[in-house]
This record gives sequence, C-alpha cells and structure tokens, in this order.
Amino acid sequence: MAEILFYHLTESTLEDALPGLLERSLGRGWRAVVQTGSEERRDALDAHLWSFRDDSFLAHGTDREPHAADQPVFITTTDANPNSAQVRFLVDAASPPDLAGYDRAVFMFDGHDAAQLEAARAHWKTMKGAGHAVTYWQQTPDRRWERKA
Repeated sequence: MAEILFYHLTESTLEDALPGLLERSLGRGWRAVVQTGSEERRDALDAHLWSFRDDSFLAHGTDREPHAADQPVFITTTDANPNSAQVRFLVDAASPPDLAGYDRAVFMFDGHDAAQLEAARAHWKTMKGAGHAVTYWQQTPDRRWERKA
C-alpha cells in the first residue's frame, strides 16, 4: 500500500511549495509524476519549474513531449506513469489513478479554494477506506509543514 500524504496549502501557492517537495523526492532517489487538473495548470507548472529560482531549475517533461521515460519529473493531466515514478503528486483536485504501484502519493490542495477542499476530503475518505496509511499536513505561518493527523 502506498503512503498517502495530504498537504493543505494555507500560506503559499502551489507554485511556491511544489518545487521544494519535488526536490526532496528526487533527493531520495525517486522519480515523480505530477498530475494536474487541467492542461493550463500543466503548462504553467512546466514553465515554472524551469524558472522558479534564479540559480536552479528542475529537469522535467510533460505529456506533450517525447522521451517521457527519461524524465525525473513528469507532468501530466492523465493517470500515466511513463517514467516509472515512485511518488505521485495530485494537484487541482485531480482524480488519482490506482496508487498500488507507488511508494507515496501526495495530494496538494489550496485551503482557500472550496472545491479543492471538498475534493481533498473525499479523497481522504476514499484512501483511508482503502487501507492506505494516510497523514494530513498543514502549513504553519512560516510556511513549514506540520503534521495534524
């Protein structure tokens, strides 16, 4: 069973928080898939990961490009896992695929968006009911993650 984490964004945007979590995943030797809820978000994250920091970038590809299997981070709107990722990030209330093949899945949701909150609650119930180890993390005012459940 995959370990399931819910990350409740209260102090920063997805664009602020996601790159650091992806870097940590890569630091563990994992490949990652980021599943977005729309093509527009996929394209925005694609551009952002190349330029989120002046002195660095995150190498990645999207489902619009070839060589997906070679990418350490793959951004998609589908349930594909062409880079054999061990961790899957789900953003914008994206519906998860079967998570059995992953070590970890991370649901990231905006605490200021009612639809994302509702989707996160539904996913929590489904994941917990399926027997996954589920944890809930919320941002503190200094943008650190604190385990709440």
